[in-house]
Amino acid sequence: MAKFSVIIPAAGKSERFGGREKKTFAKLDGRPVFIRTLEHFINREDVCQTILAVAPEDVDTMKSKYGPNLGFMGVKLVEGGERRCDTVAAALKVVADDAEFVAVHDSARPCVTAQHIDAVFAEAVKTGAAILAAPVTGTIKRTSEAMLIEETVSRVSYYEAQTPQVFRKDIILDAYSGLDKVEEKITDDAQLVELAGHPVTIVKSDPTNLKLTTKADVALANAIIKSRPAKAAKRFGAFEEAQW
Repeated sequence: MAKFSVIIPAAGKSERFGGREKKTFAKLDGRPVFIRTLEHFINREDVCQTILAVAPEDVDTMKSKYGPNLGFMGVKLVEGGERRCDTVAAALKVVADDAEFVAVHDSARPCVTAQHIDAVFAEAVKTGAAILAAPVTGTIKRTSEAMLIEETVSRVSYYEAQTPQVFRKDIILDAYSGLDKVEEKITDDAQLVELAGHPVTIVKSDPTNLKLTTKADVALANAIIKSRPAKAAKRFGAFEEAQW
């Protein structure tokens, strides 16, 4: 069985989320979003390591408020960087030696399913690099700066990238070794791997694997979670009641 190290970047500023609380700490059906996301990976037999990368200003909060929970779950905490790619680069420095693959999954995507994780992990084992992505279903308009429609773009063959994004360890390490030379704005790991010349395969997903961006997305995520079959309750340490 191939072994995966899972990186959960959670160092974003959550500027579009609004309010004083970052989205990673927002409650989703009673538990913080980042805990909900970690739950999808910590008990998988093929995951040998889970890394949570947070903003420098959140490290103390994570250690003091959630440290016992992270320790109980076996999650390694690291300090992220200014950009998402800087955060992933910091996490890559502590990837376990026995990990053959590295999966990167947004902390703000708590609704991913085990079936989707299984599928993208399996595809990465076959091809070396694979991501979840959902087909674009709406009508796409390209506009001018004045917000005038300049073109209606065909949605055929267009996909919205999601996570997990999974790569053979040597491929993602090679891609990130050239990060300082990349001039483009990097918005996901697959883009960096593509620029390094490695092909990336898409595994078809769906819109329920949404990324929380605004507070309205929390309501959608709650509805998605509640629509799914209930799982057996898990405990995350003696400090559980105090944390949530």
